[in-house]
Amino acid sequence: MNNFNFQYPVRQHFGKGCAENAIKEEMKRVGKRVLLAYGGGSLKRTGLYNKIKTWLEESGKEVVDFGGIMSNPTYAKVKEGARIVREEHIDFILAVGGGSVIDCCKIVSSQAKMDVDAWDDWYVGHNLPKEFVPMGAVVTASGTGAEQNNGAVITNEEKKLKQPLFGAYHSFAILDSDLTKTLPMKQVVSGAFDTLSHCMETYMGKPQSTNISDEINEAVMRNVIKNIHAIIADPDNDFARGELMWDSAMAENGLLKLGKLTDFQCHMIEHAVGAYTDCNHGQGLAILHPTFYRHLLDAGTAKLARMAQEVWGVKSDVEGVTYKNADATELRVIAAKGIDALENFIKEIGLPTRWIEIGITDDTILRAAADTCFLLPGCCKQMSRDEIYELLEECK
Repeated sequence: MNNFNFQYPVRQHFGKGCAENAIKEEMKRVGKRVLLAYGGGSLKRTGLYNKIKTWLEESGKEVVDFGGIMSNPTYAKVKEGARIVREEHIDFILAVGGGSVIDCCKIVSSQAKMDVDAWDDWYVGHNLPKEFVPMGAVVTASGTGAEQNNGAVITNEEKKLKQPLFGAYHSFAILDSDLTKTLPMKQVVSGAFDTLSHCMETYMGKPQSTNISDEINEAVMRNVIKNIHAIIADPDNDFARGELMWDSAMAENGLLKLGKLTDFQCHMIEHAVGAYTDCNHGQGLAILHPTFYRHLLDAGTAKLARMAQEVWGVKSDVEGVTYKNADATELRVIAAKGIDALENFIKEIGLPTRWIEIGITDDTILRAAADTCFLLPGCCKQMSRDEIYELLEECK
């Protein structure tokens, strides 16, 4: 493992039915005026908006609305939120929703304290924000783990870029599985696949030698796979919902990344496609991952073979051979079978494996995504823009 320092600021409130008590307890620690941030109309249709607003008012807070945060939050929405925070003299931001709402609020929290443009300050000036409006998160759609870190993915519509920015950590995160029950099952599964993707991208980071962070990661990946099956079989399975919420938190609270140099190139490719199509994030990742790993098959054979057997339960065709004692030829066979197992799992749980399944048929979009994708050094190798385009074309 690489050297690391670890300090974690987010208090966790976990458990079925914990939201009311957790919110009221946390409100004792914050200022008077609270920005209640949320997405579309579902929060109000389900009655959760009125419940949370009542809990805040019962805690003596003045509530200001910030609704309409879209599924791929735009930089224009960030600037709107920052303006409201300044004009309304907001003391605390409460983000209620999934990753999009939470990501948007992280950057609202920093932009509200800045005299300069947050996008340019990072991408031109390479400066991290230093001041924030305090915030917390109530998770209603798990999978992104956005409540666990200070990273956000924001779409700059003017620049046609969907890329990371950095903002505030939450002082607390509320993980109440009851709050996810209004979501369509496809959204639950899509979110859970995003969790699996976070785990896989971290797992494939450097060093690729076996370490405790990766061994914990293997357990989390197995748990995600098991509980996706469980919740599809029984949507009322509260235990599986809770497990998936904590899997999501574990994937992004830093523990799996300790001692690792992570590389989220597959995420960056999906973000680039999303900037042009507004596609669902988890579905885009499901389409990309098998093909992405086939492009890494030669450079990442050993790690992919270990994941094949430790996570997917792949068996070698040669009796007595595992990734631990296989020769180079058989190791590659095991790794390839693991990628096939991943693709079969994606099909089995009803997620797409080709762009056409989500209505993306325009080659010019794929070329534009490859040409604007945020490039990373690569967990096994660095991909060129032409290879990324080739990969995107193979997913048609």
